[in-house]
Amino acid sequence: MIFKENTKAIYLQIADKICDEVMMGNPRQGERIPSVREYASTLQVNANTVMRSYDYLDKAGVIFNRRGIGFFIAEDACERILAMRREAFFSGEMQEFFHSIHLLGIEPEKLMELYTNYLRENLK
Repeated sequence: MIFKENTKAIYLQIADKICDEVMMGNPRQGERIPSVREYASTLQVNANTVMRSYDYLDKAGVIFNRRGIGFFIAEDACERILAMRREAFFSGEMQEFFHSIHLLGIEPEKLMELYTNYLRENLK
């Protein structure tokens, strides 16, 4: 895995990668994921970094731990991931976007027109 510098912490980038994989259906909900050491070896990172990712996802309810067996994808993982990402989008990128359109004087009607055109052209 290639990590981005100067953005998110590596453990959060790993958590995002796991979430992306879950959203794409591999692993599926209810399935076991690699152990901390296995995944750390695959990504060539410290096991503590992967453990931080797993802890973060466990607290978010995306994965859960069965003692002595390993970590598994929660049954409602996709819904939880969508909720987390929407919240992050609304509180981060969306605020910057609103600030920019305000400074540029873009009217809501123009924004709606552009968005409608985008959907028409990109979701054929």
